[in-house]
Amino acid sequence: MKIALAAVAILGMATSLVNATDMDPRSYSNIPTDLNFLIAGYANTKGNVAFSPALPIENAKLETHTAVFAYARSLDFWGKSGKVDVILPAAWLSGTAEVSGEQKSRTVNGLTDSIARVYVNLYGAPALSMKEFADYKQDTIVGVSLAVGAPTGQYNPEKLVNIGTNRWYIKPEIGISKAWTPALTTEFAAGMFNFTNNNQPFHGDTLKQKPIYNMQGHLIYNFGKGVWLAADANYYMGGRTMMDGKESDNMQQNWRVGGTFSFPISKQMSIKLNGSTGVYSRTGSSFDIISVAWQYRWGEGL
Repeated sequence: MKIALAAVAILGMATSLVNATDMDPRSYSNIPTDLNFLIAGYANTKGNVAFSPALPIENAKLETHTAVFAYARSLDFWGKSGKVDVILPAAWLSGTAEVSGEQKSRTVNGLTDSIARVYVNLYGAPALSMKEFADYKQDTIVGVSLAVGAPTGQYNPEKLVNIGTNRWYIKPEIGISKAWTPALTTEFAAGMFNFTNNNQPFHGDTLKQKPIYNMQGHLIYNFGKGVWLAADANYYMGGRTMMDGKESDNMQQNWRVGGTFSFPISKQMSIKLNGSTGVYSRTGSSFDIISVAWQYRWGEGL
């Protein structure tokens, strides 16, 4: 079972990056129904983050430590397999930046924005019990998902850098997973982040942001017995902001690559390691993410 730790990639800046940086292998794989998953994870994000030109900030060097707690359950959606998950992250952020030519520092910790998602596999992945799943062989799976980000994170409109965004987002996505051999699978997903307005931005009345378009691809090798390795790539673009009617020249256009390794430590528990780095950024943001997650599963048939 793959639960994407979307929140580990959130920097929580109201004018910049959201979890468009996610790379989520196996999000559209089939799993038995009526299983429960509890996830606890940690992620470290470090590097130079690009901000909107509407703000007087340059050379931001920030480090974020994020703790993630999540619950997920696999479900039967009218004969189609799917799952729902809820992600509750908290973060500690520190770093420095030049604000109007003057060096400033910032340290903040607390809750970040929470996320709820639902996935439904429309083709190639019927809802199966644990017993029935033993005979399932994947070919091509086509699925959709919908994620909602809620502004539950700590936010101070008097500060440039926050760990909450003070707005909602909705992200519809479509995914395709293709098994070429029992061991080798490719996966592709494309989605779009749509944002509500932030009505308490730093030094302004209203901050608007255009959609961010996100694509990700994965090459997944299954070693058997719950051990798998993935090579991941992510591209996102868009997200130009408008502060009080004035549009900024800050459209995002970024490429990231990374890898994911997952292995069991018992019948019910597993560990997942993930890392990614930027290879191109139109806006100059260059940062690295490493994460580790522990997962515990229980349910009928285990």
